[in-house]
Amino acid sequence: MLLVKDVYGMTRHFPREEVYGLTTQRRRAPVPVCSNIAEGAARSPSRNFARFLAMANGSLSELDTQTVIAKEPGFVREASAREARINEVSALVSGLHRKVANGPPAQSPNHPIT
Repeated sequence: MLLVKDVYGMTRHFPREEVYGLTTQRRRAPVPVCSNIAEGAARSPSRNFARFLAMANGSLSELDTQTVIAKEPGFVREASAREARINEVSALVSGLHRKVANGPPAQSPNHPIT
């Protein structure tokens, strides 16, 4: 949710002529990240969750690309805490995706589940 707040804060200073362009695109991109994680977590089995995490990663990639695009005309600064949050969330979602996609660790035959 902080990512959504960060993006809204970042786009607040975009030029007025971008209100229907990059501003709108950037504001829409982080919402599916949160939504896909929530929806995937509510579903079963875990491969469904992995699919939703992959979609969340896609939205994060979209947001990252839009950040690169916004840097060129100087809409955002090169080093920003908000951009760092995008990278942090992306790393967390990617790690969770790998863990969920690989499934639970195999049980050792010497230690049955009790």
